[in-house]
Amino acid sequence: MCGIFGAYSASGAPVLEDVYLGLFALQHRGQLSAGVAWTQDGSVHIKKGPGLVHDALQQDELEKIKAHAAIGHVRYATAGGTRPENSQPLGANYAQGPVAIAHNGNLTNAVAISSYLANRGAIFQTTCDTETIIQLMAHQPNTVQLEAFENALSRISGAYSLILLLEDCLIAARDPWGFRPLVLGKKEETYYIASESCAFDIIGAELLRDVEPGEILIIDRRGVISRRFGKQQPRLRHCAFEYVYFARPDSVIDGRSVYRARKELGACLARGMECPKDCVVSGMPDSGTLAALGLAEEAEVPFEAGVVRNRYVGRTFIQPTQRVREAGVRIKLNPQPGIFNGKEAVIVDDSIVRGTTAGRTVSTIRSAGAKKVHMCIASPPVRYPCYYGIDTPSSDELIAAQTDIESLCGDIGADSLRYISCSELCSAIGLPHDQLCTACFDGDYLDDEENGCSLEV
Repeated sequence: MCGIFGAYSASGAPVLEDVYLGLFALQHRGQLSAGVAWTQDGSVHIKKGPGLVHDALQQDELEKIKAHAAIGHVRYATAGGTRPENSQPLGANYAQGPVAIAHNGNLTNAVAISSYLANRGAIFQTTCDTETIIQLMAHQPNTVQLEAFENALSRISGAYSLILLLEDCLIAARDPWGFRPLVLGKKEETYYIASESCAFDIIGAELLRDVEPGEILIIDRRGVISRRFGKQQPRLRHCAFEYVYFARPDSVIDGRSVYRARKELGACLARGMECPKDCVVSGMPDSGTLAALGLAEEAEVPFEAGVVRNRYVGRTFIQPTQRVREAGVRIKLNPQPGIFNGKEAVIVDDSIVRGTTAGRTVSTIRSAGAKKVHMCIASPPVRYPCYYGIDTPSSDELIAAQTDIESLCGDIGADSLRYISCSELCSAIGLPHDQLCTACFDGDYLDDEENGCSLEV
């Protein structure tokens, strides 16, 4: 999971400040690094660095650059790990001209492609799966860039929402399954591409529509041209976890409000449980708060903002190491004094992945005076690794894969533990199961036929 943003001004207006602001709005999608790329005088130029957007990039420097087309990226490490050279955008100047790319997702056949190209003389500068796309393009030296890009797409598989920057052209593409979100926006004569619609609000742009699965958008001085690529898939696989956790609640993804989906997830929890009369409902900030509101409204029980989050601590789930995740939990959350005294606490969280936060939460709420602590999770148990852009490569890291729910309840020290089912999840989001990827919950991965592609260039 990363955040990508691109802008193209047909009037020639500078856009790097817009890209900088767009990345700020997408900061929740990645905290490891940030970067921007633009073309000038026939070459690609890139600025990037570790950390948050305001640490990695200098706004006053970007404001002086008069590029009318640019792309940006905030990174959460999946493929390639945390090595600094894997920060994006990636760029190159090759026979057909300058190119830069920003990618959200994970290519499931990247290792095979890299081996194939390395045996044919390719020299890789990173261990990032995204570089395979540029290498595939460069190995077609007599093919114009757009055609080379389309050929590259026919050879990759997995999850990818991409923004490609050429000398005077911005290109967006979304994989045929629609794993990761990608949206198109506009303000006056400037078009924008972003991972989420919330990035348009900060710059005053209008959300036009989602980029469709299997669609390429070519944005240049002519406007926006749409092309299809790849075969139409028998089903879509929009990531359900975007609605549960990743996306900002003020975003609209594939026509569905994330805010409304999260409240409905909480309502689903309420329909399957009996809340104690002296209970108080509270959500784990921030991604559990809306589900807690939905549960409290449906069950007609009190809601309190019973847990305070330290706003200067990042998202513990997407920190790169277990030690940092644990340290983050210890300083991240604190209960409100007096809220839970003598009451049964119904605590709503979006998910339990590694279990670090859940156990700490239960002990913290209990020490704040709660008689009992009931954990309610607004998603099914995460039992399977994700190969499409979440850093959970092994079931060994997933606590729900190692034990049953009753034992897990005891492990985290709760008095009860409730999840929702996959069917309830799909109903709350408002999309049928055959339009959602629920692989991390039920192991329903792409099969070989869906994944099929050719490596040969």
